[in-house]
Amino acid sequence: MLERSRDILFIGVIVAIALGIFVLISYQPPSVTIKLLPPAPSATPPLMRVHVGGAVRSPALYNLPQGSRVEDAIAAAGGLLPEAETATLNLAWLLSDGDQVYIWRRGEAGILATRPPNSTPVRQIRINSASEQELQQLPGVGPALAREIVAYRQQHGRFRSLSDLDNVKGVGPTRLAQWAPLLIFD
Repeated sequence: MLERSRDILFIGVIVAIALGIFVLISYQPPSVTIKLLPPAPSATPPLMRVHVGGAVRSPALYNLPQGSRVEDAIAAAGGLLPEAETATLNLAWLLSDGDQVYIWRRGEAGILATRPPNSTPVRQIRINSASEQELQQLPGVGPALAREIVAYRQQHGRFRSLSDLDNVKGVGPTRLAQWAPLLIFD
């Protein structure tokens, strides 16, 4: 009887092993779906329109990325012409949408030619939102006059035209004539 029990046990073990092998071979794990996502679109900085004119190879309107500087605008316009006046040119000036960059030619006369060196504005100034520092980029405007302009604007509201600016202490017809092409009233 012992022999028979051993044979039954042996057959049971063989059946269990065979059953285990069958289960392992026939088992299919649940399918896994892998979804590949395309790369997220890179965030391109918004563009701004800048007018570049004067002594550049291709004067025109250019779309430049936000954060561009005068140097970038000149490069977009194909670079400077040999007769460009660069002594007072600020290549690091940060541009804004709607700015105009005008590069003077050597010896060129104009309203802005009388500015002192290092105060050359290369863009128009929004008179109703300009800070004291921005106002000091205008010809003949120092810290005191810039404070007067800001104080007047705060007391009386937005400037609608050059004649409104004439009411500010220290501003007169000569300065208004110099500032006319540099100011934006919005």
